[in-house]
Amino acid sequence: YRKLALKWHPDKNPENKEEAERKFKQVAEAYEVLSDAKKRDIYDKYGKEGLNSGGGGGSHFDSACGFGFTFRNPDDVFREFFGGRDPFSFDF
Repeated sequence: YRKLALKWHPDKNPENKEEAERKFKQVAEAYEVLSDAKKRDIYDKYGKEGLNSGGGGGSHFDSACGFGFTFRNPDDVFREFFGGRDPFSFDF
């Protein structure tokens, strides 16, 4: 997650901000699914369709299978992962 989040963070891609925002959201959503056993199980059983929220972070989705969850804002996931540290510094 760290490598891809840093690569696609919109602040690191000012020349291609729209694509970077789209990719950054995808990376954050993937991390959120893989780090949550319930969401990972839904994805394993039903694929992307089971998790399809029709949008980016912060949206709520209730699937036809009765599962419901909310994707968080990608920036919140980023801050949580890096623990408030500056991810662009070389102090890691």
